[in-house]
Amino acid sequence: MAKLTKKQKEAASKIEKNKFYNLKDASALLKVIASAKFDESVDIAVKLGVDPRKANQMVRGVVTLPHGTGKDVRVLALVTPDKEAEAKAAGADYVGLDDYLQKIKDGWTDVDVIITMPAVMGKLGPLGRILGPRGLMPNPKTGTVTMDVAKAVTEVKAGKIDFKVDKTGIVHAGIGRVSFGADQIVDNAHEIIQTLIKMKPTAAKGQYIKSIHLSSTMSPAIALDPKGV
Repeated sequence: MAKLTKKQKEAASKIEKNKFYNLKDASALLKVIASAKFDESVDIAVKLGVDPRKANQMVRGVVTLPHGTGKDVRVLALVTPDKEAEAKAAGADYVGLDDYLQKIKDGWTDVDVIITMPAVMGKLGPLGRILGPRGLMPNPKTGTVTMDVAKAVTEVKAGKIDFKVDKTGIVHAGIGRVSFGADQIVDNAHEIIQTLIKMKPTAAKGQYIKSIHLSSTMSPAIALDPKGV
């Protein structure tokens, strides 16, 4: 186990052991204990009572955070020439098709989100080994494979994120920055938690929200009351 730095020990000392915080108090405390010289990312980890190995218990979706992520999301729009103008107008950072497909094939993945059209997906299939592990493969379920490219780009730029439960049953998501106001962190966290609750699979039995932790890039995690959300 890695040794804690002086700042990390100091931050940990401000979190009461075995205590569940409400979302408002946790968000305020997170801003107090953050000590890095950069604007740390605020992350949420929600442990769900599901078995991700079973298709009928897979939890995956999208949510638009009220205050965005605080991150400048780099968007690549892989579109046909007739859609290039609207993708650029909507704010896509990179727009094109064959040239970018070749760049990806050569190992370039310097983007956060790829948006494309149904007609282009066939060309992306062979690049699954590159895009899949990086979470960049477009998917109709997350709205990144669509004919309304402009709308998809605008939503991603405005704070729309996708999430997926991992093999251990946890959903991880970046929901803001430490520079956000505590109320903004509360709003963003509340939005994704409520979205997850609405998506509870009918096959999931017992307690659904098992645990919730809020943390920043360099700070220890703060436990929230899973029954108080």
